[in-house]
Amino acid sequence: MGKVQKTEAEWREKLTPEQYHVTREKGTERPFTGDYQVEAVQGIYHCVCCGAPLFENEHKFEAHCGWPSFDRPLAAASVEEHQDDSHGMRRIEVTCRRCDAHLGHVFPDGPAETTGQRYCINSVAITFHAGE
Repeated sequence: MGKVQKTEAEWREKLTPEQYHVTREKGTERPFTGDYQVEAVQGIYHCVCCGAPLFENEHKFEAHCGWPSFDRPLAAASVEEHQDDSHGMRRIEVTCRRCDAHLGHVFPDGPAETTGQRYCINSVAITFHAGE
């Protein structure tokens, strides 16, 4: 799939104000306000902006951080990672490879028994498709 590109007006029309702020302006939702519960349901999380498949529910875990956390993306090609030095911190930003939507950040404090990674993702940046 090729890159999805839209004008600012098109993104604003498609997304809620919070979704726009998080995905297009690199914002962050308040912790513990979105869908961060871990449930035993098969499915795939998709980008709210372009619909690209990003994360599998099987790899979601409870990190007690207030945001959905995954130990890996669905595929390495699903996301891109970029150094983020904003807010006086050095972090790795995670974006949707297809539309460049800001999703969250990845940290090296995930489950040691799997990947050791914690993809800390804003719930407003993803939508769950059960049964996929």
